Amino acid sequence: MFTGLVEAVGELVERKPTSGGFRLRIASRLAPELSPGDSLAVNGVCLTVILAEEEEIHADVGPETVRVTTLGWLPRGGAVNLERPLRADSRFGGHFVQGHVDAIGHIEELRQDAEFLWLTVSFPSQLAPYIVHKGSIAVDGISLTVAGLGGDRIDIQVVPYTMTHTNLGRVQIRDRVNLECDMIGKYVVRAAELAGLTLTGVRPGEVTH
Repeated sequence: MFTGLVEAVGELVERKPTSGGFRLRIASRLAPELSPGDSLAVNGVCLTVILAEEEEIHADVGPETVRVTTLGWLPRGGAVNLERPLRADSRFGGHFVQGHVDAIGHIEELRQDAEFLWLTVSFPSQLAPYIVHKGSIAVDGISLTVAGLGGDRIDIQVVPYTMTHTNLGRVQIRDRVNLECDMIGKYVVRAAELAGLTLTGVRPGEVTH
C-alpha cells in the first residue's frame, strides 16, 4: 500500500527486454535503503525489487504490466516517480494507492496559472464511474485532486512543490501517464452494481468545475 506522496525521482538507466517483459535498471538515492523482495512504486506501478546495489535498483516488469501501464514506453534517461510502501507507524498523507494501474491516460493540455500548472488528462470511458469531482486520483503514482471533471477527461492543478519533486516538471502534451482511481470509489461502484443501480455521467469532453 502506498500514499501517492513521491519520495524521490529516479532515472531509467536501462530497459532490457526479457521473456515477455522487461527488466528496469533505475538510478536512485533510495537504492541503499532497499533490499531484494521489497515493493517499490515506479510511476505508480507496484514492482518487486530484484537487486539494489550502490545507487541502482533492478526490477522486472511482466507481460500484463507492460500491457496496462506506461512502463514499456519509458525512454532511457526518463524520470520516474518512486515511493516505498506505507509504514504502519507513519503519518498518512495523500490517499490509499495500491500500485495497481487502472488505465493509461494522456496529457491533453498544459496551462500555466501564475506559478501553478494546470493539466488536462484524458482517460478511457470505463474509468468514468470511479472518478469524482474533488476526489483523489493517482497520476504516475502522484496523489492529486480532481479539480475539473468531464466524461473522458479531468483537470488537475499542480502546485510548484509537486512540479519540482516529481516527474510532472518534465511532462509534455500527449505524454502517457498511469492512472489509478481511488479504491474506495471502486468498492462503492461495485456495491451499486450489485444493487442494480444505473450509473450515469456527463457528456464526453464536458468538464465541470
